[in-house]
Amino acid sequence: MVRSVTVYCSSSNHSPKAYFEAASELGKSLAKRNISLVFGGGNIGLMGCIANAVMQNGGTVRGIIPRFLEEREIAHYGITELHIVETMHERKMKLAEWADAFIVLPGGFGTLDELLEVITWRHLGHHNKPIILLNIDGFWDSLLQFFNTLAENNLVKPDHEKLYQVCNSIEDIFRHLS
Repeated sequence: MVRSVTVYCSSSNHSPKAYFEAASELGKSLAKRNISLVFGGGNIGLMGCIANAVMQNGGTVRGIIPRFLEEREIAHYGITELHIVETMHERKMKLAEWADAFIVLPGGFGTLDELLEVITWRHLGHHNKPIILLNIDGFWDSLLQFFNTLAENNLVKPDHEKLYQVCNSIEDIFRHLS
């Protein structure tokens, strides 16, 4: 049973409107289903948007942010719990540890790092938690094609797609989590 979901996503305030709409809808849906959000602890971009949507709909939000980012004043203090850690590595470990599943929205280098880490850990048997990529407007298509290129060149197994799910809607995500 999924009680908490770590969401990886952009901290950019300049993402397309469709990404913010999806983050807000996902946050509302998590709260409605009584699934707590675990996230990177920021109050900006898609991270802030999803956290606000969960909180505004009566849900629970646990954020984890390294001290150097808190000091840059991007920490979200309006959530259920905010944990300040010393390093990015500690943050990433807690994000993975506290999750029953992972949902990945569009994001930049940090989001890619987190996505590839949890895929690698699942591949190595470190966890067997669902990993879902929300493919808003085909955002992940190029990366998924690259994964296929890796398989075509025998750098990953042909069944690599079993490590994650690709969803095109919020409803589809919850079909995979139930």
